[in-house]
Amino acid sequence: MPIFEYVCGECQHRFETLVTGSQQPGCPACQSQKLEKQFSVFAAVSSSGGTRARAAQAMSGGCGTCGDPRGPGACSLN
Repeated sequence: MPIFEYVCGECQHRFETLVTGSQQPGCPACQSQKLEKQFSVFAAVSSSGGTRARAAQAMSGGCGTCGDPRGPGACSLN
């Protein structure tokens, strides 16, 4: 079962959820199904001890923890 990241088109809530088969997910905050799938950023430790997520974050400009487009430190997760 893949995990997908979404942002709600109604309330702008960002979340991730498991999606099975042809299941259509809904926003956990407002139950809207107007969702926009987001690109996921994953972390993998390289042989030099850094993470690939930092490189992906620098390229995308978004937060690698929550995906906030304002960048690292913009949300309470950092």
